[in-house]
Amino acid sequence: MAVGLHPAALTEGGGPPVTTPRVPAREAAERELSKGEYHTNEPGLLNRILDWLWDHISSLLNSAAQASPGGWVGLTVIVLLLVLLAVALRLRLGALRPGPASEGGTLFDKGPRSAAQHRAAAETHASAARWNQALQERMRAIVRSLEERALLDHRPGRTADEAAVEAGKALPAHAEELRSAARAFDEVTYANRDVDSSAYGAVRELDSALQRAEPLLPGAGQERAAGPLATQGAPGTGTSTPDGGSS
Repeated sequence: MAVGLHPAALTEGGGPPVTTPRVPAREAAERELSKGEYHTNEPGLLNRILDWLWDHISSLLNSAAQASPGGWVGLTVIVLLLVLLAVALRLRLGALRPGPASEGGTLFDKGPRSAAQHRAAAETHASAARWNQALQERMRAIVRSLEERALLDHRPGRTADEAAVEAGKALPAHAEELRSAARAFDEVTYANRDVDSSAYGAVRELDSALQRAEPLLPGAGQERAAGPLATQGAPGTGTSTPDGGSS
């Protein structure tokens, strides 16, 4: 049987060395090496994880470099082109829309204020070139003004799109402009897109036009259509005959 040397190999009298079987010797060595003083300079768990990740990433990059034309230079060019493409798409399309326009979002995020107060806030933002906030306040002024004129009912939780659709029924001549203003409000509020002075100016002009606009009251269209017919059929209004007489 193969044997190993005990740590105290020699006897005090200089006799033959004391031998230990292989298995107990291995177990004694493992117990000795498991002591903390032998592991003080080993990397921690986090370092071992990072080393493992870096080894795998390096392996993947090396594989990609070998597969791409031009090696590392070709791989670097491909990565740069992808980054430039992503930047170009971001500049062209802007921020990703988180969901349908104004779905789940309300038009008024603070306590009730008058249309005049919203207009004053809009002009304050506009004077400081804060066009996003200016457009938001001007859109709120439009909706509040329509509520004050009883063209819209006071309804908490109304969205910009809902207000535009409802107001377009009472003011059909401005229905498309109202929808455009609501879309601009949604882009600023929910998609985090920036607008400029021209976008704010369009909503401000719409606000001014709506203040002068005459609403289409329910039944007004039928009355106008029936007016000429009622006049023709009124009693005492005769019609001329070819010979100049009256019937």
